[in-house]
Amino acid sequence: MTSSSRFLAAGQRYLLGLYGGVGPLSHTLFEAHLLSSGHRRGARTDQDYPVWLLTSASSTPNRMASLAGTGENSAPHLLHYAQLLERAGADVLFVVCNTAHAYHEQVQRELRIPWVHLMDVTVEWIRRALPDVRSVGILGTDGTLSTRLYHRALEAHGLNPVAPEVGSAEQSLVMGAIFDPAWGVKATGSHVTDHAVTNLAQAADRAVDRGAQALIAGCTEVSVALTPDAYTCVPIVDPLVVAADLAVALAFGDREPSEFLIHYDAR
Repeated sequence: MTSSSRFLAAGQRYLLGLYGGVGPLSHTLFEAHLLSSGHRRGARTDQDYPVWLLTSASSTPNRMASLAGTGENSAPHLLHYAQLLERAGADVLFVVCNTAHAYHEQVQRELRIPWVHLMDVTVEWIRRALPDVRSVGILGTDGTLSTRLYHRALEAHGLNPVAPEVGSAEQSLVMGAIFDPAWGVKATGSHVTDHAVTNLAQAADRAVDRGAQALIAGCTEVSVALTPDAYTCVPIVDPLVVAADLAVALAFGDREPSEFLIHYDAR
């Protein structure tokens, strides 16, 4: 429990640390999900919602270019801001970027608090909430696909990943929706263009045609644009929603942060 618990919400046991700014719109969506989850829990006043710390670390180098070796290494930024949140008193860390989880092991080894692994908790949620689903589509960046972050988590739970090949026409739809400098989600501030939504819906259709019974919004820009209201053919599993519900449960002690501390040395 955080040493400054008297400053937390009534009943709150653990202080949440949010690593945002990767991309900038995504952590505002995550915070909205935290508020929705808190409200479902019964919050009705300011003081009922959990306290969290946020760093909007928008200076973090592009994770995909970092992984490809074509850009600045993201790891020092991820470690710096994660430790900043830890020193500020956070008991548990959520990083609001899927691709950044390629650096989970490297950063977690240097932290005392757990960085909740987005892929693990998302796939665990799918197994509980969608027990009849066997094949799951992944819509994410080239970096997330090439590092097989969701592939490994799905396969570990006996599920079949359905993902486009990096460099394919199908994957270009996803990458354009995320990164296009004119109409991609990262480029348009708080506005999501119809072009981005259409691209993602087309990519989703192709995954469904190849057998996906549910789709993971495997990039936070996909979470922003391809909502369950925008695409209804199969369930859209949003890791930000899963993580927000878990974060609120952790904040109030329904779950313990220690459950999510991965000891890589023991693997």
